[in-house]
Amino acid sequence: MSLGQRVSSDHQLTRLLQIGIVLEEVVESRAAHHLESLPEEDRADVDAEVRALLADAAAESAEHRERLEALVDDLDAETVSYEEINALVDARYGPPADTDGVLYDQLCNEETAYKFYDDLIEAIEASDTEFSVDREHVLETLSAIRAEEKEGAQEVTDIMERRT
Repeated sequence: MSLGQRVSSDHQLTRLLQIGIVLEEVVESRAAHHLESLPEEDRADVDAEVRALLADAAAESAEHRERLEALVDDLDAETVSYEEINALVDARYGPPADTDGVLYDQLCNEETAYKFYDDLIEAIEASDTEFSVDREHVLETLSAIRAEEKEGAQEVTDIMERRT
């Protein structure tokens, strides 16, 4: 399903919101496990600012996931559990090699999420479909999440610039 299209049904909206939930679960899992995945000698090199960034990113993704799950619940659909996605993430992605890799990975996660929400909002706005949920509530929720993703990307970028 391309986000270049309009969102034309509750089913399609549900599937896209479920993709957002999975995206947030991946971001949450990766941010939560980055420090654990570094070799012991490299963990000491991770300063408090990066530790706080990762903790905040994991908490923010969990909150985004919960907000998206509430929208999916309003559409009378189900989501995939965090534990299931977390196990898949652990099996699929190798740990970053160093602190710079952690920051680049987190920046990629933030930018990917921002772009997804930006495209999803555009697709919903381009649609004239009547959904069984309040369109404005969906758009307000997604817009708030998109803004937080943009702030997260900027925060990572600022840290990276200070480190160079």
